[in-house]
Amino acid sequence: MDLGVRWKLHGDGRTPAPGAVVRPDERLSWPRTIGLGAQHVVAMFGASFVAPVLMGLDPNLAIMMSGVATVIFLLATRGRVPSYLGCSLSFVGVAAVIRAQGGTSATVTGAVFVVGVVLFLVGLAVQKFGARIIHAAMPPVVTGAVVMLIGFNLAPVTASTYWPTDQWTALLVMLFTGLAVVCLRGFWSRIAIFLGLVFGYGISWVLDRVFGQIHSPNSGGKAVDHWRLDLSSVGHADWIGLPTFHAPSFQWSAILVALPVVIALIAENAGHVKAVGEMTGDNLDGKLGTAISADGAASMLSTAVGGPPNTTYSENIGVMAATRVYSTAAYWAAAGFALLFGLCPKFGAIVAAIPGGVLGGITVILYGMIGLLGAQIWINAGVDLRNPLNLVPTAAGIIIGIGDVSLKFTDTFSLSGIALGTIVVITGYHALRAMAPAHLKTQAPLLDEGTSSYDEEPAGDK
Repeated sequence: MDLGVRWKLHGDGRTPAPGAVVRPDERLSWPRTIGLGAQHVVAMFGASFVAPVLMGLDPNLAIMMSGVATVIFLLATRGRVPSYLGCSLSFVGVAAVIRAQGGTSATVTGAVFVVGVVLFLVGLAVQKFGARIIHAAMPPVVTGAVVMLIGFNLAPVTASTYWPTDQWTALLVMLFTGLAVVCLRGFWSRIAIFLGLVFGYGISWVLDRVFGQIHSPNSGGKAVDHWRLDLSSVGHADWIGLPTFHAPSFQWSAILVALPVVIALIAENAGHVKAVGEMTGDNLDGKLGTAISADGAASMLSTAVGGPPNTTYSENIGVMAATRVYSTAAYWAAAGFALLFGLCPKFGAIVAAIPGGVLGGITVILYGMIGLLGAQIWINAGVDLRNPLNLVPTAAGIIIGIGDVSLKFTDTFSLSGIALGTIVVITGYHALRAMAPAHLKTQAPLLDEGTSSYDEEPAGDK
C-alpha cells in the first residue's frame, strides 16, 4: 500500500531550477527539508497557538495534536495533498459561548468532538456522491453568511475581555500587526501574526519596566494591579513532560452551538484542496472527500483527549507558494517539530503567558479577517445580494449571529447567536427558494470556492 512516504530527490537536492517546483512526491536534501518543516511550524505558529489560549485549552496539547493531525492527514491523502493541520480559529467563538453558559473545557471539547464526527461523515458522503451535495445543501450564499456570522460574533469577546486589559498595548499591537500584514513581503507577511505576538511580548515588557504595574481587569474580570507580562509560571515549568489530557463531556446545548462550524470547515478544506491542485498542476478533485474525512478524524482524535479541533492552514499555502516546494516530506518534518514542542511544558507556559492586551490587538484583526472570509466567498462565487432570495435570509441570520439574539423554548433550552443565526440562514434560504417566483431563481448554480470541477470524476482516481 502506497502511504506517500517515499520521495524522489529533486534535482541536486539543493535549489529548484528557475520555474521548477518540488512536487509532493519529491524532496530536497534532508537538511533543507527539515528547515522547510521548521518554517511551516513558524508560519502557523501565530494563529495555531493563539487559538487554544483563546479557547481556554492546553497549548502544549494543541501543538502536539496538530502534529498528530498532520500525520493522519498525510497518510489519508497518500501524500498527494501537502498540508499542515493546526488549531481552527473558527471554534473560538463557540468556546466563548459555551463557557459563558457555564460550560467547562470538557464541555467545549465534547461539543467539538461531535463536529469532527459530522465532518468525517460529510467527507464520506462527498467521496460517494461528489461535491454536488455540498452545493445542494450549502450554496455560496449560505456558506459565506455562516462564516461571516461566526467571525463577527467574536467582536464582543475582544471588546469586553481582551482590549480592556491594556488598551494602549492592544492599540500598538494592532497597528504593528496590520503594518506587518500589509507592508512585509513573502514569508515575513505569512508570519505577521507571529511577529505581532513577539512585538506584543516585547512592548509589554518595556511598558512594565517604564510604567510599572497596570490597574485593569485580569483574566477573571476583576480590576487589580498586575504586570502586563507575567512569566513567573515559565520558571516553574519543566523542560520535558506530557501535556494535560481530559475526556470530553457532551451537552446538547453546547453541541448545537458548535455544529454550524462544520460549514466553515468544509469551505476551508475545499478551498485548500483546490488551491494546492492549482499550484502543483495536479487534479486533486477526487481527494476532496478524503481531505474532509481526514480533517474530521484528526479533530475527533484531538478533542477525545482534550485538545482543540484542527483544520488546514492557509498560512502554509503561502509558504508553499513562496518557496515553490510542495514536498509532503517537509510537512512530516513539521509534524515532528510540533510533537517535540508539545512535550515541552516550558514552551506551553510561554504561550499561555500571552498578555491580555496583546490578544486584544491581535484578535481585532484576526476575528475581523475570519468574518470577512465570508464576504470573500460571496465575491468569488458571484453571489448577487440584490436578489431578495439571497439578501433576506443572510441579513436576518447575520444580525442574529452577531447580536447574539436568543430564542427561548424552555427554562433549560434556548438557541442563540451562532446556532440560531445558522439555522435561520440555512432553513430560511431553502424555504424561501421553494416558495420564490421563478425569476428569482434564474441565476445559474455556482459551486463553493475551490470546487468548480469536483462534480467531474477524475480519470484514474476511482
